[in-house]
Amino acid sequence: MDFALTDIQKLVQETARNFAENEIAPYVEKDEENHYYRREILSKLGELGLLGWSIPEEYGGNGMGWMEACIALYEIAKVHTSWRLSISGNCWGPAMTIYHHGTEEQRQKWIPGLLSGEYVGSFALTEANSGSDVASMKTFAEDKGDHFVVNGSKMWISGGHVSDIGLVYVVTEKGKGPKGLSCLVFDYNNTPGVTRIPIHTKFGMYSAPTSELVFENAIVPKDNLLGKMGAGFNICMWQLNNTRMGCATGAAALSAAATEGAVQYANERMQFGQPIGKFQMIQQQICEMLLEDEAAKYLVFRAAWLKDNEMPSQQATSMAKLYACKAAVNAANLAMKIYGSYGYSTEYPCARWLRDAKQFETLEGTSNIHTGIIASIELGYQPNR
Repeated sequence: MDFALTDIQKLVQETARNFAENEIAPYVEKDEENHYYRREILSKLGELGLLGWSIPEEYGGNGMGWMEACIALYEIAKVHTSWRLSISGNCWGPAMTIYHHGTEEQRQKWIPGLLSGEYVGSFALTEANSGSDVASMKTFAEDKGDHFVVNGSKMWISGGHVSDIGLVYVVTEKGKGPKGLSCLVFDYNNTPGVTRIPIHTKFGMYSAPTSELVFENAIVPKDNLLGKMGAGFNICMWQLNNTRMGCATGAAALSAAATEGAVQYANERMQFGQPIGKFQMIQQQICEMLLEDEAAKYLVFRAAWLKDNEMPSQQATSMAKLYACKAAVNAANLAMKIYGSYGYSTEYPCARWLRDAKQFETLEGTSNIHTGIIASIELGYQPNR
């Protein structure tokens, strides 16, 4: 196996790293304090081609694949985890799903703006009483011939109140379970009947907007139906196998940030006349963090390689997401211990690392869900898509 990056991949890595250090890093703490979403960052990502992964250039894609995407996202998320959501929210969510399941007219209409950063993208799946059990959603789209009338609500939607274009998963035929779900493309700026409410009462991810969406007789043209009626569940599962790569990559990157921060602090902090890194218990913690961090990173890149080579990747994606999540939470927790009292202070990033790490245990499939996917595929109970 060749673990070396190609010249193109090194250029992608350098471009993303420089962008994150120059455009994101100077504002992280201020944006966190103010729960501020810096909209212009998305446009700049688009200008550099850092949103157009795995989509043909004719629609604004950059001609590169999953491996390059994960390399870029890794560098950005190491600096500020909140920003990994924008890449997933624009490219791996709406844009890629529209490309694979939409009509040519839908592709031309929405994908270029999502990949350039002109549009903010999102996808709405979760409801107040519907999370892991996707088929139990209640938001209903009534077929009126040339349009749908949508009523219901969505909860915990990343980017929901700032997005221009979003996928919304709805019930189009009641009593059919998964076969009664469909996917609609919402043009939020031109759809009356949608109320979008920011959610500020969050434990972390302060610079990543989160929303409640309420639909009250919202009218959506029939042309905005993605794929066929009743195909929503399959489209959703296909999409999640892509957007979960954003979670996996972001978690691995946060693990790396916490590990690197702990190593630096262990060499700077003096106790009993020597750096605390000289003490065996600190070394044991650093070793544990590094082992998990490296394993998480390679699981992510393995899943990306499988996707680039059009091989079954669902199990690998869940393995990367589950393990990187564990690595991130453990690294953030151990970093706070190594920093001691300063780790508990907002003067250092330990609190942010820990807050942001915990979201990976829930978003886009809880850890329990991914454990079930991995085991069920291995046991032969479900196919590895």
